[in-house]
Amino acid sequence: MSNHTRNWLKLSVLVGLSFVLGLFFAGLLDLPHSSLAQQEGAGGPPIVPVDAPRIPSAKPLAEISTAYASVVEAVRPSVVFITSERPDGQVIAPHRLPPGFEMPKPRGRAPESDQFEVSSGSGFIVSSDGYIITNHHVIEGASSVKVGLLDGRTFDATVVGSDKDTDVGVLKIDATGLVPAALGSSDAVRVGEWVLAIGNPLGADLTFSVTQGIVSAKGRGVLDRNDPTRNQREIADYIQTDAAINRGNSGGPLINVRGEVIGINSAIASYTGYYAGYAFAVPIDLARNVMNQIIRHGKVVRSALGITVKDADAEDAAYVGLESVGGVRVDGFGEDSPAKRAGLLPGDVIVAVDGQPVKYTAQLQQAIAFKDPGTTVAVAVARGTGKKEFTVRIAAIPGDPDDVAAAPVEKKAATPNTNRLGIAVEPLTAVTVRQLGLPNNTKGLLVRSINHGSPAEGKLFSADRDPRADVITEVEGKTVRTEDDLKAALGSARNGVVTLLIVNPDGGGITRLERVRVINK
Repeated sequence: MSNHTRNWLKLSVLVGLSFVLGLFFAGLLDLPHSSLAQQEGAGGPPIVPVDAPRIPSAKPLAEISTAYASVVEAVRPSVVFITSERPDGQVIAPHRLPPGFEMPKPRGRAPESDQFEVSSGSGFIVSSDGYIITNHHVIEGASSVKVGLLDGRTFDATVVGSDKDTDVGVLKIDATGLVPAALGSSDAVRVGEWVLAIGNPLGADLTFSVTQGIVSAKGRGVLDRNDPTRNQREIADYIQTDAAINRGNSGGPLINVRGEVIGINSAIASYTGYYAGYAFAVPIDLARNVMNQIIRHGKVVRSALGITVKDADAEDAAYVGLESVGGVRVDGFGEDSPAKRAGLLPGDVIVAVDGQPVKYTAQLQQAIAFKDPGTTVAVAVARGTGKKEFTVRIAAIPGDPDDVAAAPVEKKAATPNTNRLGIAVEPLTAVTVRQLGLPNNTKGLLVRSINHGSPAEGKLFSADRDPRADVITEVEGKTVRTEDDLKAALGSARNGVVTLLIVNPDGGGITRLERVRVINK
């Protein structure tokens, strides 16, 4: 064999080996095949390889995305679009919310006639025979209600009942093929859990929309629990979320990643009327109790201990010897109070019911409200003398008391703040008693002003800021009628804290209890 022939064979082997190795490495690197490159170079449209490179670390995110989509697909058929029609111009009593908080009201549109106004909201199916949960304020005052389903069907709905104090309403439709939502447990919800909100924001414009967020907090008292004028029947125990909620979302479900409803979207914190990052949902455990009573009895019957209460604060904890702040303080008693008969006293801090810890007012209300009247409960309290337990036979809550209207208190120049509470007071006169609308035999000291930064600031109402000012009637169980009485009684402070018995006219003359730190001499 000639040298020329041998050189040609070597060259052929090297070329062939290079081609084979090239194909091998191209496979490892997932490079485009020559046929694809030829097609692209031929002037045709670019073709993306089906087996393009993947990012292994993104697989968990893809699985989460798929899980979210699966949850939404399962729950969306349970969500409904509600339109309610009410007489045009009808005045609906506003829900008591502090400044900056409001219900994401149903989205209204132009009246269909001169006689009616139409608005819309959300809800969700809870049974295959047609029961639906929504917000009370979505259907309040409605003369007719229609329910639209995801599949396009629309039905006339019957209002089974609603409860304004928990903002829960129940509807019923006559339909088949309904998909009920699974109800979870709001008690089991943890702050930080992922949640989804489904509803109909901005009316018919964005029906069956989904937003995502986390549980930001639990036990939010959007309603002011410490307002002495507040209806004692109201239960404010909201779940806070950062899932976007807007007008029209009211009544829709807040669901967890298992597709279970944990709350009813009900309120937002906003100074514009639109979502600003804070939304609130009625816990489903509370809503379930209300719904069951409405379905069974057509109304909600609540039981109570017969007490007026307030969340315990740091001063209360110090006064009764608790290691941490928590519990519900007893301020006073209603007529024929079961708790008073059982032995509870003003100033007691309720820390447990039937062995279950109680940290704030709404927890106490829920532990008691939906038990049958006549049921006995074990109530554990903390006093300055130690912890005690009482057996209380609870009773049905009477109807709401009538509002008390009275003329504003005449403003006067404040007197110097000379006592250890940092407040200015003056004895009640017959004229002031009449102006305040208090019982004629009321005795005590009217709070005229409060020093900025004093311990009483934020705990007492004064006439220089609010004409419906507080009246101090007792200090540490001692009647006070003059400033000298007040100064003497302040010497009985326990651990630097003193107990005041207060009457505020806006509270219908019902007494409340306040604990305030005294200023060191």
